[in-house]
Amino acid sequence: MFSAFEWMMAMRYLRARRQEGFISVIAWFSLVGIALGVATLIIVMSVMNGFRQELLDRILGINGHLSVYGPVQGKMTDYQPIMEKLASLDGVVSVNALIEGQVMASANSVAKGALVRGIRAEDLAQRKIVADNIVSGSLAAFKGDDVVLIGSRLAQSMGLRVGEKLTLISPKGNLTAFGTVPRMRAFTVVGTFEIGMYEYDSGFIFMPLEAAQIYFKLPDAVSNLEVFLDKPNDAPSIGLEVARALRGQANVHDWQRANASFFNAIQVERNVMFLILTLIILVAAFNIISSLIMLVKDKGRDIAILRTMGATKGMIMRIFLIAGASVGVIGTMAGFGLGLAFASNIETIRRWIEGLTGSDLFAAEIYFLSQLPAVVDPGEVTAVVLMGLGLSFLATIYPSWRAARIDPAEALRYE
Repeated sequence: MFSAFEWMMAMRYLRARRQEGFISVIAWFSLVGIALGVATLIIVMSVMNGFRQELLDRILGINGHLSVYGPVQGKMTDYQPIMEKLASLDGVVSVNALIEGQVMASANSVAKGALVRGIRAEDLAQRKIVADNIVSGSLAAFKGDDVVLIGSRLAQSMGLRVGEKLTLISPKGNLTAFGTVPRMRAFTVVGTFEIGMYEYDSGFIFMPLEAAQIYFKLPDAVSNLEVFLDKPNDAPSIGLEVARALRGQANVHDWQRANASFFNAIQVERNVMFLILTLIILVAAFNIISSLIMLVKDKGRDIAILRTMGATKGMIMRIFLIAGASVGVIGTMAGFGLGLAFASNIETIRRWIEGLTGSDLFAAEIYFLSQLPAVVDPGEVTAVVLMGLGLSFLATIYPSWRAARIDPAEALRYE
């Protein structure tokens, strides 16, 4: 498609002599701009994908895909037949009975709000995100009516270790002649877990189901049932089946509806970031246009001489197409390599920068996660690379067409 002569002339025009140095500088800035734009877009999209995936894994790992509540909010009696009915449905992996309640946790003169979850030991052991991330203690001791399993950050903030006591204060107190007295009880910490999400590690307390029934005064009752599915994305459709099977005995909520605002916010932020960062590539493409127009204007006499020697308009156009596209292709490929390398080592880079500056770039209290995640999506990376190449080629069309339209006689007359 392109002859050796056209390649030679294009490469010659990209290598600037002293009087053409400014044009070459613009071309180099265009190349760097496209490389940085493509790399930044790949990195940001990978981090946003990783952030969403990590949050999704942790939310679905510790919460059920469907939550089934009784007609009376916070209390479900005679739940065993319902559990058996749910377990028999297609797509349902397991059904867990659960008691949830807000408490004030107190130890060593430190008090913090927390969410208590009463759950059977065998059900907790099936939640790999908790069972596989026990940092101290053991799930084997998770039994009895006076033990709890708490998050590592909660234990750290209260100075608690395994074997020490944690006092829980429930706002739903006991009624006495003198009014409502908050319900207080001390529990022994038998272990700590760390799943990597700040909200859970700093505010979740697991308690054996029998102990929670005693503490929250729900004998033979639970707060709700959590249903785990083999395909979490099918939760809305299976939720409808569950609602029909229960025939008004309970209310059903799926994880997508429960976390809709959260994940919608992430998606909106991701789309906005994509549009903003695309402007970097667009600005670099305009730099290619400006550098090529200046190159065409500077090489007007050379183009005229080539035309008088027999070069066609098509040859002239292809010479400048090669010159401009080379900048775009090299910049896009450099950005592609840089973006993948950065995204693959982003956590290491973050720690190195934090060690160098002494600042916390990714505070778990703000970003929920304790590590900076990145998941590279091949489809998105391909789209970014194609967009970079497409804009680069589009940027060369007008300057190349303008070069091909130069009249040799007019160009030589004014030299």
